[in-house]
Amino acid sequence: MLTSKQRSYLRKLAVSENPIVYIGKSGIDREITNQAHKAIVARELVKGKVQQNAPVDARTAAEHLAAELKADVVNVMGNTFVLFKRNLQHIRIELPTKKK
Repeated sequence: MLTSKQRSYLRKLAVSENPIVYIGKSGIDREITNQAHKAIVARELVKGKVQQNAPVDARTAAEHLAAELKADVVNVMGNTFVLFKRNLQHIRIELPTKKK
């Protein structure tokens, strides 16, 4: 579970990223899920886009993929969504933590 500070930090990082996962008219199938899994393992932060002819909206797609990948939904805006999952074997993104 991400804190609001961590979510804000990840949103800032995602602004400069291009979408990697595109969901089209076939919806979310096994191929899309596999593509998202490979991307999230390699990058930890994945940006996706739902095309206009897709049978699902961005919120539904983000929540479905997050459940399948055991990831967190960082942001959904318009047709774009951002997912995050920590890769414990190779940490790429250092999240802000509470100062003690």
